[in-house]
Amino acid sequence: MAKIYLDHAATTPVDKKVLDAMLPYFSEKFGNAMSIHSFGKVAEEAIDEAREILAKFFHCQTSEIIFTSGATESNNLVLKGVVKSYWSKFNKKPHIITTAFEHHCVLDTCKSLEKENLAEVSYIKPDKEGIISVENIKKAIQPNTILVSIMYVNNEIGTLQPIQKIGDILKAKNQPGLPAGRKLKTKILFHTDATQAMNYFDCDVQKLGVDLLSLSGHKIYGPKGIGALYIKKGTPIKKIQDGGDQEFHMRAGTQNVPGIAGLAAAIQLVKNSKLKVQRILKLRNYLIEKVLREIPDAKLNGSKKFRSPNNANFTFKNVEGEGLLLSLDMEGIACSTGSACSIGSLESSHVLLSLGMKPEEAHGSLRVTLGKHTTRKEIDIFVKKLKKTISRLRKISGKVLQEFYSNK
Repeated sequence: MAKIYLDHAATTPVDKKVLDAMLPYFSEKFGNAMSIHSFGKVAEEAIDEAREILAKFFHCQTSEIIFTSGATESNNLVLKGVVKSYWSKFNKKPHIITTAFEHHCVLDTCKSLEKENLAEVSYIKPDKEGIISVENIKKAIQPNTILVSIMYVNNEIGTLQPIQKIGDILKAKNQPGLPAGRKLKTKILFHTDATQAMNYFDCDVQKLGVDLLSLSGHKIYGPKGIGALYIKKGTPIKKIQDGGDQEFHMRAGTQNVPGIAGLAAAIQLVKNSKLKVQRILKLRNYLIEKVLREIPDAKLNGSKKFRSPNNANFTFKNVEGEGLLLSLDMEGIACSTGSACSIGSLESSHVLLSLGMKPEEAHGSLRVTLGKHTTRKEIDIFVKKLKKTISRLRKISGKVLQEFYSNK
């Protein structure tokens, strides 16, 4: 049975060009970049070259690029490092603004900071289309607000956030000469997790107006275990792990030279793949129209207009998400769901709940994310099997789900 992979928002296969760029640094050029001998110099040169590639891509200085293990580490460094820097200067609790449907690595870090009494956090809810209001961000700003962290593209429903407009608002807020009582004691920093945006949207940090930007390599046909963080020069942030002086004293630990070389190669592919976006967009629209036309009680979650070209997120009435996912996997199709199921309890997607959906509505969700190798034939096979699977599951679980939620 041929398998169909439709979970590119979770991870992507490593491109052959990326693998070829990595291979020499596993064996032939294996030196530690911190070593002063020739082996180390070869590794250091590879890192320097990669940093230049990323700096050109993001339109920043090479000294503003920090290599990390991925977006989770980058996001932790942003939130904890900025808060740590603020405490060292003012010795008081700062305020952070983020959204209610961020990735868990941002939400859990914010909750950890709250629990440790290190920061207060405002969680802005999106509208029903999955878009964050710029005005709501503006209203949430307090005199002690030090950081706004908004993901560029939502990882689950794929909606595009108005990052540049938020950046403009914060730039205006940070201007001197504010009215009495509104003057800010410190600049409000702006961070975006651009992990899901890299393949499809402009990540020029100058245009976006961000001070910090996170990414992961394995979402852009690069390797797992490597990512990066853009930190604008002069940004008040402190390291959160101790050890060596790697990455401009911001990230201790032996550098992952093969991963860094692979990330740079993946970035180069992104630069050269913009023409492929329209093909994926047309295929994604074909998928959405076909599902909504052929499957009763199917709903697209989030704005169709302001979303990633490769993302389609659906809910299906009277269908349990994890059962749908496992059934499709048995048919050779890989997707994902925002729901989690365990014996005696059902937990719906926090992203869909933030849109105002009821748990019983949100529970039957399915995220379908296309990649550069996805074909129309695969979409046709997927929809055919999806129709059959949903029809079968509705006969089995529809009444059970209704009774479960009616008793809660």
